[in-house]
Amino acid sequence: MPFLLLDCDGVLADTERDGHRVAFNRAFREMGLPLEWDDPTYARLLGIGGGKERLSSVLSPDVMAARGLEDTPGERARLVAEVHALKSELFRGIVADGLVPARPGIRRLVIEATASGWTVAVASTSAPESVRAVMETVLGAGLASGIEVFAGDVVARKKPDPAIYKHAVQQLGASPGDCVVVEDSSQGLAAARGASLPVVVTESAYTHGEDFAGASLVLSDLGEPDAPAVVLADPCDLMVGCPAVDVAVLEDVISRRRG
Repeated sequence: MPFLLLDCDGVLADTERDGHRVAFNRAFREMGLPLEWDDPTYARLLGIGGGKERLSSVLSPDVMAARGLEDTPGERARLVAEVHALKSELFRGIVADGLVPARPGIRRLVIEATASGWTVAVASTSAPESVRAVMETVLGAGLASGIEVFAGDVVARKKPDPAIYKHAVQQLGASPGDCVVVEDSSQGLAAARGASLPVVVTESAYTHGEDFAGASLVLSDLGEPDAPAVVLADPCDLMVGCPAVDVAVLEDVISRRRG
């Protein structure tokens, strides 16, 4: 049985710029924290895997003092948890309002894969509730309900560490040789490759121009039959004659990796 493993943010929807970043800034304002992440700042912070970890990296003594807290490990951890919980709630509201639309081709590919007997799962560093919210909006509740999610703190180390993908493969009872991953970032690519998984990359708003060496394919998006993907790197000519990534392309990724 083949397995399709999807990242969430940047793969299901381009959630970082207009979803997570906006939700973080709203949470900062509501909690009276002297923080605001503009596009360049957030793009830089995405080099740190995980929202809680990004937040921890900017908690200066001044930020702690704004909440009347001592700058101790325990108080920092408590503030990170409070801010992240509020941010996640705000993010789900943004998603529910339809402000983070699906990326091209993702719903079509998931439908095709499940109809062809593939097991589809999502492996993400985002909170499970946030991932589910994106899935239900992008894929629809019915389709999303059949997809297993591995997300958040289910592993201690975040991408680019391969832990989340190794965990997903183990829990699914899969073999790396039967899997294909869709990612959007060099961090995600490194995580999947570290778990010996082949990767199709669809660039997102914050990852354009990153180094995707080692990917089986690099594309603008998954494409649609009437709106072809832009092929950015295709070392094995997987997309020749194909306007969009479909199950046949995924099967070719697996077979060429085995070959």
